[in-house]
Amino acid sequence: MHHTVAFSIPEIRNFVPEKIKPWILFTFFIIFQFSGGVYLASAFEMSGSLALMQEDIMMAGYASLAGLALTFTIMFRLKFRFATKTSLTVTASALIVCNFICMNTGSVPILVLTSFFAGFFRMWGTFTCNSAIQLWVTPKRDMSVWFCYIQLFIQGFLQLSGLTTVYVAFMAKWEFMYWLMIGLLFLLILITSFAFRHYRFMKKLPLYGIDWMGGLLWGATILCAEFVLIYGDYYDWYQSAYIRTGTLFGLAALGLNLWRASFIRHPFIANGTWRYRHVWLTFALFIVVNILISPSHYLEHLYAGEILGYDTLNLTSLNWIVLVGFISGAIFTYRNFALRKWTYKTMTRIGFSLLVGYLVVMYCIIDYNLPKGMLLFPLLLRGTGYIIIAITFITSLSTIPFSNFPQSLTIQGFISACCGSLIGSAFLTFVFKNTMKKNLMLLSANLDNVNPVSKMIPSESLFDTLNQHAMIVSMKEIYGWLCIFGLFCLLVFLLKESSLRPKSLHPKFSTIRHMVKHELKMDKIDGVS
Repeated sequence: MHHTVAFSIPEIRNFVPEKIKPWILFTFFIIFQFSGGVYLASAFEMSGSLALMQEDIMMAGYASLAGLALTFTIMFRLKFRFATKTSLTVTASALIVCNFICMNTGSVPILVLTSFFAGFFRMWGTFTCNSAIQLWVTPKRDMSVWFCYIQLFIQGFLQLSGLTTVYVAFMAKWEFMYWLMIGLLFLLILITSFAFRHYRFMKKLPLYGIDWMGGLLWGATILCAEFVLIYGDYYDWYQSAYIRTGTLFGLAALGLNLWRASFIRHPFIANGTWRYRHVWLTFALFIVVNILISPSHYLEHLYAGEILGYDTLNLTSLNWIVLVGFISGAIFTYRNFALRKWTYKTMTRIGFSLLVGYLVVMYCIIDYNLPKGMLLFPLLLRGTGYIIIAITFITSLSTIPFSNFPQSLTIQGFISACCGSLIGSAFLTFVFKNTMKKNLMLLSANLDNVNPVSKMIPSESLFDTLNQHAMIVSMKEIYGWLCIFGLFCLLVFLLKESSLRPKSLHPKFSTIRHMVKHELKMDKIDGVS
């Protein structure tokens, strides 16, 4: 991290040493990242204890991500309205309430709604911490450096949160994770009360002119999309009235949002934001990325659990190597993308090459008796490739006008955090089940009373053996098709040239405030006239 003598945090009282101040806020950042309403890593234990389906827990977990993504659009408005001390106290207090509700409720609507607001307060608290230490991380406000820092710790803490949840649930109970976070949030409030002061470096701006209705409609759109993607397989997709209704509601909310945005002055997400090349292109490419890494959400768990017989702890321990991949990928991107200013196209090619490498290695090594150590290398490739792409794509948004930048972050959050992995999982689950049926039929045709092989296998284990073999064949087939798809994408990137390099700087907060104040002033003038 970069340090500068001029850097200071006046929000923290003078009795705290200057060198410790940014580390206090960084620690708060970690606490906020670990606090997210529902912890998906404990979905199995939580669903059993609260008599809920795992899909219900997943819906709540992804609702939290929807609330998180929506916060990007108004995060600067919140910063200019509330002092740091107020923001930290409010967000931590709200997360304590959300954690307590999520731990005790058995109502799915309450769980989902609470998690949605937990995601909002989590992101608000995270932004409050990081915006105060931005100059500590990058004195020049270099966006490529800044996003290396942001993506590394957000993705890294996401992995650590899951690991911590599983280990806590194994050693005690899943509720202990909630009590741990409630205790840490109380500690955060206590430290804030004594060590922070109400300080403003700029006059506050009212939360005037925010399209709250548009935010609610976008939230409804994303929640409907998550509902369809999570429950689709359970309800047999469009054979179910629930899925049809969810789709219609989502499309209606989307259409109403786009229509409203065409005539109101300050829509939550302006239609013009979608027209910027880096917005729609990264949106589409994130769908491709999530399809390529979709085996990590479904096939890997199925393979490790059903074929290799790993328990939860062994399966979870593989996330450590993914975390190592995130760290190595972020360091590589920082050195070559942020400092040496390699082009966006070069970094995208490298990221996709690593993801294709992950698929190729998995295709080659997948077997019945695969040693655990053989899985480490492809998982390292996946973690490294994903973080390179994530940093590159989010940095590319800094090339659009700053007035649309927060909205573009929300749009990218819709696909990178909220729905991307669900699209990949839903797609792969559908393809795998159909491929599995096909291979079961083909393999079972060779096992009959005439075939000597079928006579050598006891009848009670014949189906299990057949099922495992069909599973391995189906996995190989899907990895193979994904390899071909990934290689095709790489070929497209190789054929298309671009010399664009990261060179955007984050505007000063005073500049951003001046832009917002000017917009509000024009609104008042138009209102009077």
